[in-house]
Amino acid sequence: MMKADAEILSELLDIISDMPSYGYRRVWGILRKQRRTEGLTPVNAKRLYRIMSEHNLLLLHDKPERPKREHKGKIAVAESDMRWCSDGFEFGCDNGEKLRVTFALDCCDREAIDWAASTGGYDSSTVQDVMLRSVEKRFGDRLPETPVQWLTDNGSAYTAHETRRFAKELNLEPCTTAVSSPQSNGMAERFVKTMKEDYIAFMPKPDVRTALRNLAAAFTHYNENHPHSALGYHSPREYRRQRASLT
Repeated sequence: MMKADAEILSELLDIISDMPSYGYRRVWGILRKQRRTEGLTPVNAKRLYRIMSEHNLLLLHDKPERPKREHKGKIAVAESDMRWCSDGFEFGCDNGEKLRVTFALDCCDREAIDWAASTGGYDSSTVQDVMLRSVEKRFGDRLPETPVQWLTDNGSAYTAHETRRFAKELNLEPCTTAVSSPQSNGMAERFVKTMKEDYIAFMPKPDVRTALRNLAAAFTHYNENHPHSALGYHSPREYRRQRASLT
């Protein structure tokens, strides 16, 4: 093996040991960021693919996918703070306890703006807390000048009168997906898949207290480091910083 390839292999093995579910494109995104930080020459994605292939490091999902049924509903938007989506998911701890998580995600920059987790159910109060903290994190002590769309499914925590009323007080515009179109909140669903497959599946979760601590670290890692193809394989916060530097 060429010395340069051996160095790259060592670097990518470190990445895979931390994030074993990452395919070659996300590994490439992380490696590109690391090498830029260290002032090293970036690695071509095709070269990385070759090295990973030669060492049987490719995942099954790195293979070409079959065409999926076309979905014409567009969730992504061109600018941050135009549309946020929200959903929830649950997972179990080793001791049998369950955590239920509610989150808000920006449909442009993909940042998980805020989240909440508890052993209780999904309720209106939790959704309102996530709404309020999301507005505070993005707008400080002001309200958005232009209404931000708040895209959710038809769960009772979202459609409750008090939830919708509070949303309007924050200048959020509640939008619910059509029952006949489960893909309409696909960005939130993909985020849930990412959290479960890339983070929760591997993080220690013997009990709720440990799981909450590691879940917080997972959200931070996702926002700071998780590469997105739609963002040019930048992480959500890298993308936000890049956009801010251009204004």
